[in-house]
Amino acid sequence: MGTTNDIGWNTAGPAAELASFGALSIDNHVENINARAFEIDPLHDSRWTALLDRHPRASVFHSPNWLQALRTTYGYVPVVVTTCPPGTSMTNGLVFCRIKSWLTGQRLVSLPFSDHCEPLVDSSDELDDLLSYMRRSVDKDRWKSIEIRPLSQEPSGQTMLARGMAYCFHRLDLGRSAQDLFRGFHKDCVQRKIRRAERENLKYEEGTSENLLQEFYRLVVLTRRRQCLPPQPLKWFRALIAAFGKDLQIRLASKDGVAVAGILTLSHKKSMVYKYGCSNAKFNRFGGTPLLFWKAIQEAKDKGFEEFDLGRSDTDNLGLIAFKERWGGQRALLHYWTYPHRPSRPAANWKKSLARRVVSAAPDLALMEVGKLLYRHIG
Repeated sequence: MGTTNDIGWNTAGPAAELASFGALSIDNHVENINARAFEIDPLHDSRWTALLDRHPRASVFHSPNWLQALRTTYGYVPVVVTTCPPGTSMTNGLVFCRIKSWLTGQRLVSLPFSDHCEPLVDSSDELDDLLSYMRRSVDKDRWKSIEIRPLSQEPSGQTMLARGMAYCFHRLDLGRSAQDLFRGFHKDCVQRKIRRAERENLKYEEGTSENLLQEFYRLVVLTRRRQCLPPQPLKWFRALIAAFGKDLQIRLASKDGVAVAGILTLSHKKSMVYKYGCSNAKFNRFGGTPLLFWKAIQEAKDKGFEEFDLGRSDTDNLGLIAFKERWGGQRALLHYWTYPHRPSRPAANWKKSLARRVVSAAPDLALMEVGKLLYRHIG
């Protein structure tokens, strides 16, 4: 699953796919403005990489590495819309993927499975121009909806996008010394557990070997079951490793030969990003997860990174929010924006209960197959 052939998309190559993107054809005028919008392939146009190198809000989720992993696993075609004509230096861009799904509809998402994705623009007018242009494709029934996930640059009312889901976002400033950072951690919930892990002589490993990946993924399946959710496809993690190389690290803690906790981090420019975490809850008392976070933060400091991105949390997940803030993570509110606006409807209690019973009873292989089928539709 996850290849372009599996979902029936154009397989004649990037140029053909962009040419078939009808919703955003070159030389169409942006609604109510004089500027024009152009589309580029961010996996092959070097101007996109050049923009990422110099733009202060570019993150790991804008990178060709992340976009390539999305395409390899799920078949999503990445596209950047910009007001900069071909042959000129690119000064702005809004990257998104088109998701074609019989389950969730044809959607433009910036970006799937990304905690956040800033529009790389220098003014609110530029953002409004690009979003107004994209909105036309929805108005003409070419696409079901648009979704963007900005941290700071929000659209104006002119675009007709509305606030959708809200999350908490945390980042840790690495400007202090490692000793000062450690002193700022919660004494009981973080410092004490790190020391417990050291006393227990937990084995620490990092890398991207097949053995580490398999141990990590076993913990992913275990954790997702505990959360009553199917696991992400193993193919997704393989694609991330292939795309990021040394900028991805799997970190694993083991007790007496048994893997007890794992995290996956990505590095980009001056930021280290915590993206995935998993554990065997029976061994949580040994402090495996706190040890892994501390090792990652120390490495980030040693390599001169300026921040540790702790990612998003559901606003009602008070435990996860508290966990991140015990590390000194600074909280911000993260809004996703959509057009047209469709208020989210929480699942009924009976549906949640049914899901819990199904997940708890299903064997691991069945859960993994559900993940393979489901994730490409949800983005």
